[in-house]
Amino acid sequence: MATTRSKTAAVLVGLLSILFAGPTVYNADLPRTFKVMGVFRQSANTAITHPSNLVVIADTPHCEDLHYHGPSRLIFTACEADNSTRYSWFPPLANMDDPSVTLNSRGSIHVVDPKSMKAQRLELEDFEGPFVTHGIDVISDPEKLAGEAVYIFAVNHVPNHAYYDKLSRPDLGGGSSDVPKVRSRIEIFYHEIGSTVARHLRSVWDPLIVTPNDVVALSPSSFFVTNDHFYREGLLRHVEDIFRAAKWTNTVHVTLETLSTSVSDTEGVKASVALDKMHNNNGLGHGRSADEVLVVECASGVLNLGRASRNETAPPTISIEDSVRFDSVIDNPSYFADPFADIGHDGSSYLLPGLGRAADLHKAIRDKSGKEPVPSMVWTAKVISPPDGMGRSWETKLLFEDDGSRIRSASAAVQVAIDPAEEDGRKRAWLFVSGFMSENVIAVKVDV
Repeated sequence: MATTRSKTAAVLVGLLSILFAGPTVYNADLPRTFKVMGVFRQSANTAITHPSNLVVIADTPHCEDLHYHGPSRLIFTACEADNSTRYSWFPPLANMDDPSVTLNSRGSIHVVDPKSMKAQRLELEDFEGPFVTHGIDVISDPEKLAGEAVYIFAVNHVPNHAYYDKLSRPDLGGGSSDVPKVRSRIEIFYHEIGSTVARHLRSVWDPLIVTPNDVVALSPSSFFVTNDHFYREGLLRHVEDIFRAAKWTNTVHVTLETLSTSVSDTEGVKASVALDKMHNNNGLGHGRSADEVLVVECASGVLNLGRASRNETAPPTISIEDSVRFDSVIDNPSYFADPFADIGHDGSSYLLPGLGRAADLHKAIRDKSGKEPVPSMVWTAKVISPPDGMGRSWETKLLFEDDGSRIRSASAAVQVAIDPAEEDGRKRAWLFVSGFMSENVIAVKVDV
């Protein structure tokens, strides 16, 4: 990444360009930004034809990310314990008001059964300290039969003790600006399917892990993690969000030499930049194949389809092969593979959750009452023509929309197919939606 000084200069140059370069720049950039941020969008609700087609999953507060694990037919998520943490300390929204709340309220990992529509909190074994949840990933244990056990990777936004130690010691320089308030890291857990426990294996940190948002694991000891901002807080962070030329974020690859529980969070950690110069590099997801990685530029409303390199002599990198634009900010992507696809209809698609009015998000960041709505949108994207010399042709569609009354924010969405025999031959699925400010995960029956 460039230096802070060079980035500040880039911001000023960019803003002056927009102001003075004339209608060409204005027409190309600002209207698109306004549309994605939902500045003039009127919120709406997708109709639910029958009350049974909407289910609220109890005990799932503020679950920012969802992952459907096909072999076990279960959904995994990481949630907060209560409102006190999310609205007083959540660095991904530049809220670092009160780090003390992380000592009294700890997040948790939940398993949701799409059949029973019930969630179970897992006991976190061998784990101490704060757990401020965000993005996750879940992969099968390659040494066991599929569906027997999984590794769970989870972002954890813990306060930085070095900053607060300095803050309480004027002789050490007080709250020095060169020491960040947060020292976010990745936690790795191991869970045997059917048990009530997730055993903590280790924490992972490296200087390249700055503002981690989401994770995609390649193996138990290899994963990608995004940095969603260059600036953790302040005016320039807001400029990052709205100025699409601010391509200052990246995806980092991490390799671990050990998963031992007795090591520090830096021991045996090797990190390198896998994808650079992205705007608000945010959610990550697994695609249609083992090497397809879905990379989202959130504030630009862009889904990038990437390919992970498989070079034994160098760390994996991601090369972008295609991109799809949406008319809202988008977050954690997922791919739905229709298990009932046939020659007549294949409902497979990419799922992109997002916010209907991201421009108003600042009003809700510290709204503990939950009265400020955070409208949600869930999009699908399908390839409607095969790759050729002119590139793919895409069809995007708004699958579900809410004004904030049924789901407050949408940052994750996954689909679980329903056997057409149970739906009189109709191709349908349960769409599970959650958000960083939602009181509960919801499930909505949709056509695929």
